[in-house]
Amino acid sequence: MTDSAADDGPTFRLMYRSHDLIPTERRKVELGALFSTARSNNKRNHVTGALLLSDEVFVQTLEGEEAVVRRLFRRIQHDDRHDEVELLEAGDVEGRVFARWAMAKVAGDGEPDIPLIAHVDGISPAAGRGTTAEQEQVLDVMRRAARAESRAG
Repeated sequence: MTDSAADDGPTFRLMYRSHDLIPTERRKVELGALFSTARSNNKRNHVTGALLLSDEVFVQTLEGEEAVVRRLFRRIQHDDRHDEVELLEAGDVEGRVFARWAMAKVAGDGEPDIPLIAHVDGISPAAGRGTTAEQEQVLDVMRRAARAESRAG
């Protein structure tokens, strides 16, 4: 069973990985403001997904109507807060998996991820939620992508 959103239309899923260029001393506040704005915009555009942070690597999954998700991805590709934006996968799926997810900090091997909540003045830990089998499948791909980039970097 997926964590479905209100719309019943086709779901397009896109996953990418990128390298964070935000200076360490500004990272917490800048990411908090970015995530708050992005969540508001994504809600208005019916885009859902998950963002994993691992060291200086982002891996994000976006779900929604294909044209909207692809337009958002083009904007993301040109955002100067990161580089090396790499498309990992894109295509139609049966339904949304991350309708209620926002972001999480990818932990080390065998350790739990840390759910985060965004505020205008930064990000902080949030109460954990259980995950579905479908979420875990996609999160596993995202974790492997984040860790592979961390080791390569």
